[in-house]
Amino acid sequence: MPETPCRADIFHAERDFGQVVRYLENRAYQALTAADKLQRQSQRRPASPAALAHVCAAHADAERAVALADAVAVLERWLRCDILAVAGPPLADRQELFTYVVAELQARTPWCPHRLGPLCRQLENQRDDLLAFVEELDADIVSLAGYCRVAPDRIRAILQVQALPTTSAERWRRESQLRRQWGEQWEFVADLVRELAAGVVRASSVIENLNSRLRSYFFLRRHLGMDYLDLLRFYLNHRRFPRSEHPERVGRSPAELLSGEEQRSWLEQLGYRPFRRSA
Repeated sequence: MPETPCRADIFHAERDFGQVVRYLENRAYQALTAADKLQRQSQRRPASPAALAHVCAAHADAERAVALADAVAVLERWLRCDILAVAGPPLADRQELFTYVVAELQARTPWCPHRLGPLCRQLENQRDDLLAFVEELDADIVSLAGYCRVAPDRIRAILQVQALPTTSAERWRRESQLRRQWGEQWEFVADLVRELAAGVVRASSVIENLNSRLRSYFFLRRHLGMDYLDLLRFYLNHRRFPRSEHPERVGRSPAELLSGEEQRSWLEQLGYRPFRRSA
């Protein structure tokens, strides 16, 4: 379906960025351990000028490794918690911040080119796809703000407060302020914003999940014709769920759930007339 937009899955970008952070942190710990070991060895016996220079160089390498790991960790947290989060700034601001994060990573690439180089290229190539969900989110915020006859920033403020953990004192302080501003409308508007946030799709994970389920039916066939695909569609739509996280779906097929009617025999639905033995 070429007309259907396909959004990049933010899970992979966040996972790859997180793996780079963990690699740099482990490398920093190793550099610190090596520098401490050389320091202890130099203290056990008189050290030569060359050995002392080696110790100083090891400490300098460790400091650079720690500084690099800390800086990249801050950039990763910024990307994950602010730029790619549902509760965040408008699209134009996110694009600018995203570009800044990539530029900061590129400036540090010489210190770890085999890890930071591929990550920079990945993020740079996927920026618009990763942020595709923000354009629709901004439009929904503007629409809801128009419905409530307020500025979009007031809706975005509620969205940001609801994204804070319930154990955060900052959340309840800011929420109490918003409650005073909205008055009796607070509960109604807060529910609308919560529903808006729940409907945000930041990836094409649903399609990827569907593809993974369909792939198991294709391994026996090199060429797939429309007849086979139609039969497979019929089977998946009318096969009853043996189990589900939702109890109301167990023992019912997708067709029954959508239509609300009990389905006929699959032979009848395929156009065959059921055989009945005459008396």
